[in-house]
Amino acid sequence: MKAVRAVLDYLKSGGVEYIFGIPAGSVNAFFDELYEMPEIKPVVTKHEGAASYMAAAYAKYSKSLGVCIACSGPGATNLVTGAANAMREHLPVLFLTGAVPVNTEGLNASQELDVAPVFAPVTKYSVSVKSSELLLEEVAKAVEIALSGVPGPVHVAMPIDVQLDMLSNVPELPAYPVKTPAVPDENVLAKVAEHLFRSKSGYIFAGQGIRGCENLVIELAELLGWHILTTPQAKGMIPSQHPLSAGVFGFAGHEKASELINSTRGETLLVLGSSLGETATNNWNANLAKDRYVIQVDIDETVFGRKYEVDLPVVGDVSVTAAALIEKLKAYGFTKETAEKSGKADHAALEEYNTRNVLLKLQDYLPVSTRYTVDIGEFMSYVIHHMEVKETGTFDINVHFGAMGSGISTAIGSKLAEPERPVAAITGDGCFFMHGMELLAAKEYNLPILFVVMNNARLGMVYHGHTLQYKRSHDRFEQKPVNIAAMAEAMGIQSARVENMDDINLNLFSTLTGDGPALLEIALVDNNVPPMGDRVKFLSSFGK
Repeated sequence: MKAVRAVLDYLKSGGVEYIFGIPAGSVNAFFDELYEMPEIKPVVTKHEGAASYMAAAYAKYSKSLGVCIACSGPGATNLVTGAANAMREHLPVLFLTGAVPVNTEGLNASQELDVAPVFAPVTKYSVSVKSSELLLEEVAKAVEIALSGVPGPVHVAMPIDVQLDMLSNVPELPAYPVKTPAVPDENVLAKVAEHLFRSKSGYIFAGQGIRGCENLVIELAELLGWHILTTPQAKGMIPSQHPLSAGVFGFAGHEKASELINSTRGETLLVLGSSLGETATNNWNANLAKDRYVIQVDIDETVFGRKYEVDLPVVGDVSVTAAALIEKLKAYGFTKETAEKSGKADHAALEEYNTRNVLLKLQDYLPVSTRYTVDIGEFMSYVIHHMEVKETGTFDINVHFGAMGSGISTAIGSKLAEPERPVAAITGDGCFFMHGMELLAAKEYNLPILFVVMNNARLGMVYHGHTLQYKRSHDRFEQKPVNIAAMAEAMGIQSARVENMDDINLNLFSTLTGDGPALLEIALVDNNVPPMGDRVKFLSSFGK
């Protein structure tokens, strides 16, 4: 048995279904073995960076290990941004890279690069394996590290000769790790429950760590009667019309959320699954924790006390913690007060052809369960501020790490993880020109994803940032408009181009249905200042 076959047998034993990447010389042995393993499907992408985002999104929504592979040298370095993204989002992704034969190291072999040190700062574990007898052991060790404790990416470099070596004996496969939730200390939970019982008022500040347990967070809020504020990354987790939803605080957030935080009300702040980073806290707004008792729940204890003093840190999964607190509060006599959802959101003045109105009208025609994977650009701030959360789990916004083009690939990884959920990627022309060829990957795998491209023929966030900060914007931030719908049509992908509000109608969406992907281009230059919240004030006052 080849050493690389033992690795694939191990991954198969753990239920790995997809491996994202691009075949090349130093990993061809790996791909060759897949002929004999129909249980594992290779997803061949157009760029290694895109493969890394797909694997991360798949890990996020399948709640399992994502696996990504690339060749040595440039293929490996193209994965590094995706590894940094997965590290920031605490996503368990196994990055496998090829490497030159061990006996050619240091001889300037083709595509030679020692990438283990390159991956080290952006992974939990990075190693280059020099012996075929150790390959399976190291991969199993890496997977264990990826799934244990605070989940995160890992990397294993596999020299081509190590992959091809025949093992003297068929190895016994190591037990595949089972991810277990981090259970908080019972004494700490008792202290939290007691404080919540005695607290007269407070807010729940929810980050993306509440994913998968949104209903528990809502029930906890209903027992306490406290408003829920979400970070931009957590938009999509609390329905907009819930009476206790105060919307988003942080980048592009809502006035109601800012008013609550900046007021003297709310003596307790219960932080659930947020590391309290820059975009989540409106540039580390001091009022968030000012004169408040701060309880912070997170699986990663290193987030406590970074910028804000935490009175009561709780190390544990939000789901386990929330469930335990609900039971303890009920034992204290708390009862859930049911309240009517607030009325349907007002979509007044939808006639003007602008970004806000286009996005709101888009939601009117797509299923309420649609997951929107949102790329990086000025449109992102409109999504955060204006689009409704109609069901939980309906937005994926990666403003945390902010890699342009990642939203395109996230849509593909999400769709493979949850095939029944409708998915729409919202991206811009700048992002599209980085990773738009992944539309072909969606086509080749017959994935019914709607790609919405906001095309303003410029780097919109850069344009507005420079205009606010320096009162001018370089003309090279713009370009001659390109018909992206025509590009999609040339790729054999259903497409349509919108140039005014009247173009957005039921007939339009009926033409964009089918088994594979479709592209909707929104040709629109919107000179309104995006709703970036306090970020606008910061940029406008820069240098004063």
